[in-house]
Amino acid sequence: MLLTALMLLGVAWTISQWSAASPPRLGPVEWAPQPQPLAMQGGDPYIRALMRTISAAESNTRQPYHVLYGGYQVDDLSQHPETCITIVTGPNKGDCTTAAGRYQFLDTTWSAKAEKYHPQPPPWYEVWQHYSFEPQFQDAVVYRWLSDPSAWGVDLALLLRQGELQRVLKILSGTWTSLGYGIEDNSMTTRLPRIYEAMLQEELARTSAVPSKTSPGSS
Repeated sequence: MLLTALMLLGVAWTISQWSAASPPRLGPVEWAPQPQPLAMQGGDPYIRALMRTISAAESNTRQPYHVLYGGYQVDDLSQHPETCITIVTGPNKGDCTTAAGRYQFLDTTWSAKAEKYHPQPPPWYEVWQHYSFEPQFQDAVVYRWLSDPSAWGVDLALLLRQGELQRVLKILSGTWTSLGYGIEDNSMTTRLPRIYEAMLQEELARTSAVPSKTSPGSS
């Protein structure tokens, strides 16, 4: 009886979360002159600079964590928006995409990576396992993913320290096709090496000025 009651409570809570979610809204999108600082505190400055470089190609706006494909935005980041929007240009024109957030996670990719890397998994009684999509958690999942050599077959942070940015971008281009070497370059693609160097200097300076005592993804 107790188990049944708890399950019903979880279902009711999940339904209330769905009904409270705000629908996507269309722009105006304010583009940023450079990638915005991360919401996440702490971490390797090389990986942090890489994260900001990825977002330069994927979501270079003043509010990158709220961006959906096509300039739509969402206010509610309690979970991935899971909104499929029709693609209007490029090789996948006519399909729809659920890409959302600073790193343009598809809903299926977010579910898989959040299950493995999210620092705050849902409570055990939540039936559908919705992971918070708040900015610091978007960052934390990507940071842990990029920092996991088993995910890429190589230590990306080590390659970056060795000056192998182009090799790193090629490895990641299967996931983020706007990084070059893929099928969906955009106006930012050719600028990414310069952006990375600028972000790296900024992250190194921040690390030197304010040593972090907070581990990535903690709250």
